[in-house]
Amino acid sequence: MNGHLTSAMLSALADGELSMPELAQANEHLSGCSVCTANALNLSLLKSATAKAGHRFALPADLQERVMRPAGERKATSGRSTGWFGMVGWAAAAVLLLAFATTMLVQRSGRRADIASVEEGALVTEVFDQHVAALAGSLPPQVLSTDRHTVKPWFQGKIPFSFNLPEGLPKDVTLEGANLTYLNDQPVAQLLYSIGRHRVSVFMREKPPAAAVRSFEADHAGFHVMVFSSGDLEMAAVSDVDPARLAELVNLIRKAQTGDATPRTGS
Repeated sequence: MNGHLTSAMLSALADGELSMPELAQANEHLSGCSVCTANALNLSLLKSATAKAGHRFALPADLQERVMRPAGERKATSGRSTGWFGMVGWAAAAVLLLAFATTMLVQRSGRRADIASVEEGALVTEVFDQHVAALAGSLPPQVLSTDRHTVKPWFQGKIPFSFNLPEGLPKDVTLEGANLTYLNDQPVAQLLYSIGRHRVSVFMREKPPAAAVRSFEADHAGFHVMVFSSGDLEMAAVSDVDPARLAELVNLIRKAQTGDATPRTGS
C-alpha cells in the first residue's frame, strides 16, 4: 500500500467495519507505518472514550414529557433542566479534554519513535559507508598494528575519551589497525579487525550525556550492523561476517570497557 491509510479506512478500522481482505491489508500497512499506527490508536481511544461518556449519565424518565410541555410550563422546571444539561456539558468537556490529552501523548510518543528510527537508520548508513570506504581505499590504516598497546595510545590527544581493547582474541580474529574518523561531526575511533577473511570495523565514540542507552542490530546492503553501549561509550560494529561471529567480538569489546574481558588463546 502506498502512502498512508485514508481517514475513512481508519474510521472503519476503529469501528470494526473492514472486510477480512481490507483488514489484512490495513494490518500489513500498520506493521510498518508508525504514523498510521498512532492515528489508528488515537481514533480508537477517542471513539472508546466517547462511547463510555454516552453511557455515564442516564436520561431522566420524565425528559420527554418536559420537552413536550408548553413553554410556560417548562419555565418552572428550567432551573433543574439547566443543571442537568450543565452536568452533561461538563462531562462532555472532560471527555474531550481526556481524549485530547491522550492524543497528544500518543502523537508525542509516535514522534519520538519516528525520530529514534531516523537516527538509527542514519547511524547504520554512516558506519556502513565508512566501513566500505576503508575496504575500498588503497591507503593503509592510519595506525597499522596488531598490538593493542600500540593502537590504543595512538589515540591519546586525538579523541576526548578513552577506551580499552580485549587482551585476547580467538585465533582467527586479528586486530589490523585503526583510523581517526568522524560520525555526525563527532570524533570517532575506527578499529579494524579481521575474522578469517572478513573485515570488521568497530566505531567508538563518546555517548552524549542525555542520550538513552540503545542497543540494536540491522542489516544493510549485505552487511550486519550491531550498535551497543558500555559506560560512557557508544559503539557500532559492521561486517559481512556471520552475525554470531560478529557478536562474539562485540561481547569481548564490551566486556573490555568494564575490565571483565577474559584473555583467550590467539593473536
